[in-house]
Amino acid sequence: MTETGESVQRRAPGAREADHDAGPRADRPAGRGEGSPSRLTARDLTLAYEDRTVVDGLDLDIPHGAVTIVVGPNACGKSTLLRALGRLLRPRRGAVLLDGTDLARIPTKRIAQSVGLLPQTPVAPEAITVGDLVARGRQPHQSWWQQWSADDERAVTEAMARTDVAELADRAVDELSGGQRQRVWIAMALAQETELLLLDEPTTYLDIAHQVEVLDLVRQLNHDRGRTVVAVLHDLNQAARYADHLVAMKAGRIIAQGHPAEVVTAELVREVFGLDSVVVPDPVTGSPLVVPGRPWQSPRT
Repeated sequence: MTETGESVQRRAPGAREADHDAGPRADRPAGRGEGSPSRLTARDLTLAYEDRTVVDGLDLDIPHGAVTIVVGPNACGKSTLLRALGRLLRPRRGAVLLDGTDLARIPTKRIAQSVGLLPQTPVAPEAITVGDLVARGRQPHQSWWQQWSADDERAVTEAMARTDVAELADRAVDELSGGQRQRVWIAMALAQETELLLLDEPTTYLDIAHQVEVLDLVRQLNHDRGRTVVAVLHDLNQAARYADHLVAMKAGRIIAQGHPAEVVTAELVREVFGLDSVVVPDPVTGSPLVVPGRPWQSPRT
């Protein structure tokens, strides 16, 4: 971080431009990611809960048509930032801008048609079924004279199929396992069909296989439909594998941002997470892979 509060663009030792197309990002369409124009930006953003400042003077440009992943230690302001980007939290100072306009000045329905947000701990109405919950994602696209359309039906059916919850359509959401509920919420966010999708810990409660499925789905949505995605993740290796643009936060500030190959270094991991590690190429994707330092071992006798 510079003295002016600006984030630093970092490059891993030996990183090359060609490395940017390794792994899950290899087939993204040209023109997306780094250097692309941003529809969603934050300027001098300060966020607080009562007297406690969580994010302080933050500037951020979300690359259009790319997958941006925010990482950092617990309580660093990741989820708070995402809430502000989705207009769930009013800034104490500064602003979040959509196409150059302050979110506070944009009608709620227009925001809901442009920005979809899956919060960390969503709450479903009591006894609602899976099908009904996913269908609620279509509300921003409806009006009093047109309550349901063929487009609504298609969007809901496709979202449930993509998240593998179609067979649960008639089940009550509160009867499902944590992993099943998470996939249902993701289906609702997908059914909203917004150009910008904000996901706060979308892999929570999921086993490793379903975590990979969800993140693969995010990349597919980005590739096939040009969705701009901003996700908060705890797993730095998953973030490095799936992100076009990685944002590392600590204590409410951006410490570094850029392509994972430029950002993820042993020095950054130590600075942000306080962890000694070795960063090596992922054997499958070539993306940075963080290997923690030597584990505790019992003394030899």
